[in-house]
Amino acid sequence: MAKTKFRPLHDRVVVRRITAEEKTKGGIIIPDAAKEKPSEGEVIAVGPGGRDESGKLTPMDIKAGDRVLFGKWSGTEVKIDGEELLIMKESDIMGVIA
Repeated sequence: MAKTKFRPLHDRVVVRRITAEEKTKGGIIIPDAAKEKPSEGEVIAVGPGGRDESGKLTPMDIKAGDRVLFGKWSGTEVKIDGEELLIMKESDIMGVIA
């Protein structure tokens, strides 16, 4: 996992999509045009956390290196150092894969 030069703010997370399988379990090869964007990824960088109404810092539950599931339309796609990444809020992440 390479260090990125980007540091997210507040409760934002930088995620790299994990590529989907190119074959089904039955052995059928899926063409690129029919593939959906994967909703699974690896966390690259994490912000310090959000703030509540009183201004107290709320720590993040997610850390760099976690494999996570997120919604199909979650996050904003960006290109950092030639790599396509997603920036999303921690609340857009549905869970961590153990």
